[in-house]
Amino acid sequence: MAQALPYHTIHEIFSRFQATEPEPKGELEHVNAYTLLVAVALSAQATDAGVNRATRALFARVDTPEKMLALGEEGLIEHIRTIGLFRNKAKNVIKLSRILVEEYGGEVPSSRAALQALPGVGRKTANVVLNMWWGLPAQAVDTHIFRVGNRTLIAPGKTVEAVERAIEDNVPAEFQRHAHHWLILHGRYLCKARKPICGTCPIRDLCPYEDKTV
Repeated sequence: MAQALPYHTIHEIFSRFQATEPEPKGELEHVNAYTLLVAVALSAQATDAGVNRATRALFARVDTPEKMLALGEEGLIEHIRTIGLFRNKAKNVIKLSRILVEEYGGEVPSSRAALQALPGVGRKTANVVLNMWWGLPAQAVDTHIFRVGNRTLIAPGKTVEAVERAIEDNVPAEFQRHAHHWLILHGRYLCKARKPICGTCPIRDLCPYEDKTV
């Protein structure tokens, strides 16, 4: 496995990310911890933009697990049928909403273990919620981060879990809270899978990727 970049190089990379976007934000629309949890759960194998289009009207009416249970599975499906795997996702949202009401008083728990115990909530979803709502330096590794971590050697790893650990190990502490957002945005808009936009990349001179575009 390739070695990660040296400390000072990674520090400079994240200094540039920070200078470009001091307070990066997740792109999923939400109004509280519950709607964030639902939005992230719905975003699996879907785009943030597509989820936002589907949930905008939903969250205007439904912003608590109690309201979601009152809406019901079929009512939820009517809102999210444009999202991939909508039937299975609707089942999971109803199930997790019931658990939140029955076991957590309608509140979203703030530990990774409790979140991951909810139907349809994996480690990545839990980490997004922990980071975006509670400000924990949790690293939610998606396809963008996995690609950028390996391509730039900021956080090389053969698995999602290995890349997550590499971010935690290699990224300086002062950048940990926003690291996953900077990496997602970099992968989504510049370091794209097929045709990275290397010509305008702020870290081009620090990136060891051999197949840079003009």
